[in-house]
Amino acid sequence: MVGPARPQIVLFGSSIVQLSYSNGGWGAILTDIYARKADILLRGYYGWNSRRALEVLDQVFPKDAAIQPSLVIVYFGGNDSMGPHSSGLGPHVPLPEYIENMRKIARHLQSLSDSTRIIFLSSPPVNEEKVRKTTSGIFSELLRTNELCQQYSEGCIKVGQETGVKVIDLFTAFQRRDDWMNACFTDGVHLSAEGSKIVVEEILKVLNNTEWKPCLHWKSMPTEFAEDSSYDLVAADGKTTLNPSEWTFHREIQWD
Repeated sequence: MVGPARPQIVLFGSSIVQLSYSNGGWGAILTDIYARKADILLRGYYGWNSRRALEVLDQVFPKDAAIQPSLVIVYFGGNDSMGPHSSGLGPHVPLPEYIENMRKIARHLQSLSDSTRIIFLSSPPVNEEKVRKTTSGIFSELLRTNELCQQYSEGCIKVGQETGVKVIDLFTAFQRRDDWMNACFTDGVHLSAEGSKIVVEEILKVLNNTEWKPCLHWKSMPTEFAEDSSYDLVAADGKTTLNPSEWTFHREIQWD
């Protein structure tokens, strides 16, 4: 491990997490926002459901780890919500089991430390027509519907209410945008840069509005090695230097 030790933010979930550094993804955006403030750790697994998550939960988040994460952002549900296959194979998990699995994930993460905070992301909607058109011929029929996405999103919200875990309702958040079906996805399911911006905006809202101590919103966290230095760029007066440690002008969006 390199030092100094920073707070850890872990992204844990299925393909929407694994691909969160692709296509202007939300993981990449968060890593930029939290540069010199926290380390973003990616634990995303393409195609996984909540059953597979439970199988590795103790390995990804061991209770005896010397350092526990300050924040864990969890997304499972999109694959669980796919309609069941006639063979009995595939990622589908019945809704009651999905809810119980997410409860178990919440309880495990809550047991890591008193200072580990948790955010669940609920299932976003999908562009059903685009999913049908872009599905590869190597798969049998994939049943992804917004009716099912909504049910599993509501199930995730229910778990949050029961366990005290913060839940971001992505199913609703995406649909606030009129052109969400075409703007927010690359293939009808996975997120485009525009979809990822919605995820980041909602995460930052939670971190800014929740009274966690210490606060995990990026503006409230110390910047590493932020002291002034004679090695900084020289200002126009030729006598002083400019400390660049808090500069954000390079960002397309000046995030709140």
